[in-house]
Amino acid sequence: MERSRSELQAEILAALAHPNRIRILEALQRGASCNRELAPALELEQSNLSRHLKILVQAGILLSWKEGLRVNVRVADTRVFKILDLAAALAKQSVEMRAEALEEA
Repeated sequence: MERSRSELQAEILAALAHPNRIRILEALQRGASCNRELAPALELEQSNLSRHLKILVQAGILLSWKEGLRVNVRVADTRVFKILDLAAALAKQSVEMRAEALEEA
């Protein structure tokens, strides 16, 4: 059964909806490329990192391949960084609006 566009969008957004997965993508944007680099850089246990990588791969956000014990990953489409930038801008605006509301109260 073919999934609807909104279901696919929800899957992508759900995969991005975890702080560690956002941190993984930010690390990949800075140049990290494998599980052995990501785990210590993000201070994540290997098993926890693997779980998050699997979710990102299943959503089509990351591509992965093995070389021996090393699991290499890369972003499938760099437009995902635009989504993260937009989310960061929205979060900043939300914080500012909340601060203004508190000042007015």
